[in-house]
Amino acid sequence: MERALQLSLKGIGHTNPNPMVGAVIVKDGRIIGEGYHRKYGEAHAEVNAFDNATEDVKGAEMYVTLEPCAHYGKTPPCAERIVKEGIKKVYVAIGDPNSKVGGKGIEILKSAGIEVEVGFLEDKCKKVNEIFLHYIKNKTPFVIAKWAMTLDGKIAANTGDSKWITNEKSREHVHKLRQRVSAILVGHNCVKKDDPMLNVRLENLENGVSNPTRVIVATDGDIDCKLKVVKTAREIPTIVAAKVIDDIKRRELESYGVEVLLCAERDGRVSIKDLVKKLGERNIDSLLIEGGGEILASAFEENVVNKISAFIAPKVIGGRDAVTAIEGKGHPLMNMATKVKNIKYKTFDDDILIEGDVECSQE
Repeated sequence: MERALQLSLKGIGHTNPNPMVGAVIVKDGRIIGEGYHRKYGEAHAEVNAFDNATEDVKGAEMYVTLEPCAHYGKTPPCAERIVKEGIKKVYVAIGDPNSKVGGKGIEILKSAGIEVEVGFLEDKCKKVNEIFLHYIKNKTPFVIAKWAMTLDGKIAANTGDSKWITNEKSREHVHKLRQRVSAILVGHNCVKKDDPMLNVRLENLENGVSNPTRVIVATDGDIDCKLKVVKTAREIPTIVAAKVIDDIKRRELESYGVEVLLCAERDGRVSIKDLVKKLGERNIDSLLIEGGGEILASAFEENVVNKISAFIAPKVIGGRDAVTAIEGKGHPLMNMATKVKNIKYKTFDDDILIEGDVECSQE
């Protein structure tokens, strides 16, 4: 099952909104076949394991990180293939919460006389597929709030300069986060100031790079069409989220391939909660919010953040007018603060990454 879990991670960024799944076939104590779900719409892990098998699988055991599917979707049911191949026992890490599966895969196996055991490395497998498990239940994206700050909580100097707060290794990890999610979100001011591509810049990935959809929040939709995110919208899907937009500007953006998404208003701005809901309706299962401070504040105020990834660099910049990581009005009392649990720490040379799950967010 550890091997199956390792295999599943090879699908990072390519299976959304499907889960990442790995499968291993064992016969006489030897691994004779293994596979993983490589890409959304393509063969599932179990099928790839069968197709890669080095000998007859009849009478073998299979280890799979998620309950085999029982329905016809983009591919035939994996549970039926397992029965057909003559597998004698299946070890399953976690059941599938998808209502189309929901125990039906296990039922097919047992009805065919195949022994099934469930619950191996359950916690690890749930963590690997936290995005899928959230999305299949809520139909809204799993939201990660990410920021990089100095020791005194600044994300830019009082001049607006922010390059670079963190080191190269930390920035590389951000690209791994981008690879994992379906979409990234920033405010209009961020793209206006830095003119970023907001793409994934990683090398030597087995399945290649998967660029997430870029979502730019611009309250009135007045975004410069000379920006890179607009000019490359036919190469990387790009959405401009606005509460209102001029017809001429809308047509101009659409001529570049940009999708304009009108959202509800909250305090004179785009409602992040409504935006997240609309993204979920577009099969976007995960969203990385990269800033700025006001966008992050709105996300926390509207209770849509599921997880935080906060990079801290060992620098002190000071300045009462320097931008902090989370702006907005903030909580008036300390006992009202948003709490983060299940904290994990990573280091990238001298930088520290703190990750954790946000309490009281949507589950």
